[in-house]
Amino acid sequence: MATRTTYETGLEKFNRTSKAVDILFNLNFIILALLCVIPVIVVLSISLSSENSIRETGYRLFPVALSGEAYAFVVQQGTMILRAFGVSALVTVAGTVIGVLLTTTMGYALSRPSYKLRGFLTWVVFIPMIFNGGLVSSYFINTNLLGLKDSVWALILPLAVSSFNVIICKTFFKSTIPDGLVESAEIDGASQQRIFFSIILPISLPVIATIGLFLCFSYWNDWFQSMLYIDNQNLYSLQALLNSLMSNVDALAKNAASMGVSYAVLVATMPKESARMAVAIIIVLPVAFAYPFFQKYFISGLTIGAVKG
Repeated sequence: MATRTTYETGLEKFNRTSKAVDILFNLNFIILALLCVIPVIVVLSISLSSENSIRETGYRLFPVALSGEAYAFVVQQGTMILRAFGVSALVTVAGTVIGVLLTTTMGYALSRPSYKLRGFLTWVVFIPMIFNGGLVSSYFINTNLLGLKDSVWALILPLAVSSFNVIICKTFFKSTIPDGLVESAEIDGASQQRIFFSIILPISLPVIATIGLFLCFSYWNDWFQSMLYIDNQNLYSLQALLNSLMSNVDALAKNAASMGVSYAVLVATMPKESARMAVAIIIVLPVAFAYPFFQKYFISGLTIGAVKG
């Protein structure tokens, strides 16, 4: 009887401790969620605030004076915004497709034990993840050797493949694709291309979604490649345009002035702070809407590819 009472007392203490730990974890996740959500709410609030209220009261969590002048101004500059949006969309879609194809094929080849150069090429992939050639060498190769200056390919090719993504793919294929599956297909006379595209890829949706999301985020949020390689304003991405806005208040007005709009009038009337935030919201929305559809594959692909051996 005493032993049972002691057991029940210990169980009650364990339950109380477990509940306390659960509460602490929940509070921690709530705080982390708020740290992610509140900045977005502030940016949205600023984009919906009048320029006068921003000058008088500064940034607020909720708008002091609601105004849609920032979005109206963005709509007025529709040609420039749509062109930049189109460049970003083109680069993101094309870069993601090319990057997924190159990364998965390389990861699959390195995961096959029968591939003779597997060990050597694994080191070739791994070393650049620790040491890289530097900005000067990559700029020289992309501009002088490959001739990508002022080309949309300069926004796509430098980000298409990364060592980290290749290693994730290699680990995923090695841990989830049985050797017997590939061997049986080879016995039936299937080529390596047929095996990869007809058998391997259809059962590898988690890692494809994971790499696709990594690449999609990288391309959509990238502005650095535009700063390095793009001088033609017609090839500016939406992120490069936002970066110009952040570094130069009058950048949007200058862009619009080059299209025949009075520069003096735009500088005097444009909603500077709220226009910046409106463009930021426009950039965030597509990724925010797309992520929930890929979240399941993203989580499973990342955990399988990164944790197993």
